[in-house]
Amino acid sequence: MNKINRLFKEFLENEKTTGIILIFCTIFSLILANSAFQIPYLQFWETPIQLQFGSFNFFSHHGEPLDLATFINDALMAVFFLMIGLELNREIHIGELSDLKQALLPIFGALGGMLVPAAIYVWFNYGTETLSGAGIPMATDIAFALGILSLLGNKVPLALRVFLTALAVIDDLGAILVIAVFYTKDLSLFSLGIALAIWLILLILNKLKVKSLIPYILGGITMWYFMLNSGVHATITGVLLAFIIPFGNGGKDTKSYQLLAMLHHPVSFIILPVFALANTAIIIDSDFQNLFNQNYSMGIFWGLLVGKPLGIFLFTFLTCAIKLCKLPSEIDWKQMTGVGCLGGIGFTMSIFIVLLAFDPATHPDYINNSKFMILVTSLCSAIVGYSYLSFVYRKK
Repeated sequence: MNKINRLFKEFLENEKTTGIILIFCTIFSLILANSAFQIPYLQFWETPIQLQFGSFNFFSHHGEPLDLATFINDALMAVFFLMIGLELNREIHIGELSDLKQALLPIFGALGGMLVPAAIYVWFNYGTETLSGAGIPMATDIAFALGILSLLGNKVPLALRVFLTALAVIDDLGAILVIAVFYTKDLSLFSLGIALAIWLILLILNKLKVKSLIPYILGGITMWYFMLNSGVHATITGVLLAFIIPFGNGGKDTKSYQLLAMLHHPVSFIILPVFALANTAIIIDSDFQNLFNQNYSMGIFWGLLVGKPLGIFLFTFLTCAIKLCKLPSEIDWKQMTGVGCLGGIGFTMSIFIVLLAFDPATHPDYINNSKFMILVTSLCSAIVGYSYLSFVYRKK
């Protein structure tokens, strides 16, 4: 644990504050979406975004301008994915994932936390048109999960915080791979080819020891445009770019460290709160209790609330049982169970996948109801996880 650096500690503090801000943004957005301001508020997120160069609009998809909500989900969230990629790259090089045996615990925990919830969702939705939502309960929200864990104060060992962070980052990587493989639509090989060619050029610059961030950022922006029009979700650009930013030894003078430090506050205090505002403008119908009769709602609810803790616990337990790795000395299985419950807080990534899984033109109700169920289930997971860990630490 001595390898935990200042940047990681700042990351934990950022996530605690971000979790609180996201809660307020969600409540605020829900109130406006169900008030007398409902229509202008919803229309606000449909405002077209323009960045004109003559007749060419940079923020367009197949010639159609992006609206504000889509701009947030496709462009601003690419910056969020860039930060996640930089975090993951750092963990692989010099962090918790640099030692394979030490990394196996969160890797297998994340794997179980993705496969079991997805299996539960498939069980509820097999043979239906909502099967495409199987990726929704697979993701854990880093900000909310760490935010809830931080409410327990100094009673929580640092090893448990590190495990949850590593698990959530790997979980996000898994969600990114799911998005790239299963949620790609109308693939344009021409645009995808140009995007990958730009990535290869940037990779060559990395190998040539070009350390200035300017060519990487400009190349990343251009790559984002072609990825947007390729059919592969544009946010994947952020992850691809993260792994070719010069890493060096990972010290404070490296570009990877500097960019990561530069992104933490804008992502935590601007991008994620704006994402929460735009995507929790959910209209709550008077018969919302009927949601619990829908297959996709039940898949999300039981996938996150039960599938997450079950998958995380089972896979980590089996990994330790066959002696591939072992629990850190400060952690026991009761604490792992509690962390598994917090893993059921889906929010950001789960909502993000909802937007890809269902077509807003044909099934806007699926999107609206799925978002509401994610909020309900994430709240339940937060309460269960917090209450259980409070009980565990009180007995200790």
